[in-house]
Amino acid sequence: MINHPISYGHQLITEEDIQAVVETLRSDYLTQGPRIPEFESNFAHYLGCRYACMVSNGTAALHLCAMALGIQPGDKVITTPITFVASANGFRYLGADIVFCDIDAKTFLMDFDKLEEILKASPKGSYKAVVPVDFAGYPIDEERLHQLSVEYGFKVVVDACHAPGGSWTDSKGEKQMVGNCKYADLSVFSFHPVKHIAAGEGGCITTNDKDLYEKVALYRTHGITKNPNRLTRSDGGWYYEMQELGYNYRITEFQAALASSQLKRLNWSITRRNEIAKRYDEALKDLPVKTPYRADDIVHAFHLYIIKVDADKRKGLYDYLREHNIFAQVLYIPAHMMPYYKRLGRKEGECPVAEEYYKHCLALPMYPSLTDEEQEWVIEKVKESIFANI
Repeated sequence: MINHPISYGHQLITEEDIQAVVETLRSDYLTQGPRIPEFESNFAHYLGCRYACMVSNGTAALHLCAMALGIQPGDKVITTPITFVASANGFRYLGADIVFCDIDAKTFLMDFDKLEEILKASPKGSYKAVVPVDFAGYPIDEERLHQLSVEYGFKVVVDACHAPGGSWTDSKGEKQMVGNCKYADLSVFSFHPVKHIAAGEGGCITTNDKDLYEKVALYRTHGITKNPNRLTRSDGGWYYEMQELGYNYRITEFQAALASSQLKRLNWSITRRNEIAKRYDEALKDLPVKTPYRADDIVHAFHLYIIKVDADKRKGLYDYLREHNIFAQVLYIPAHMMPYYKRLGRKEGECPVAEEYYKHCLALPMYPSLTDEEQEWVIEKVKESIFANI
């Protein structure tokens, strides 16, 4: 019997992490020091991209991407309804008209067949950006999306907040790391505590485009630069210029130090998460639940392990688990059903697969420090609830 709470996600902070933060707190810099570029360099190297830009959180990363792409009021941007609302909000901040594309019933990712239908229904160039989500850690087919972007003239911003360390295989048989931006203009990550790299808060933008990188780096610091190559003049070593209207979206040195320490364990985290997923798969295979699909040519990052159960039994299972200190979670309420987006003209019925998914989904505990004993407790209680309601 397990008496302590088991959440759907949880950070793992080691003594090495604590020491990295303590060393930084004792250093000369708490912000705008060497730890941030150190993480950016290591993260870019890990993913295989040219540039990485750390920011204060994943939402800020999405907002800065929208700014770098020059999104204007009324520009049409497509995203998925099954995501945290920040995927849409980052572009809505600039007045974008958000269009929601329904999901694939098997992967829960944006359905690119339906995306193509949306694109074909309007003149080419009607949509400024498409923002897919590597939902739950499952990598999207960035290659196909890139082909659509070339044909229909939009930019690609991959919300990869669920999937650092994930990968997929392209048509040439080459492994592509999520966030390497070979087929995307920009990718974004989150370092929230339940994510793979837990820095308390924090985020990162990756790209291979120097111009886009310089824009997001400028916008994260009030639009201010001291780069002599960008200054219009120089009055001396103190001189700086505010060249654009930016934001204070910086991250601290100690958060960057924590992120760097966590990055060293990312491969282990992915391996452990997949071990937990396989154990769930095996234990639940004979139950009337649907376990997560994954293709053979991808590495699922498993930020979430989502099962689907009968709609009339989902709340009972959710409540029963909570009674036993297991805090499973429903993720996500479709974004187009939020009152805010309804006021903008979105309505129920426009993304039927996503709406049906929402009636059935439940995220079971999934994090690398979840012990075998804790997972067995979760499995036992899932079985008890389901068998009691058959």
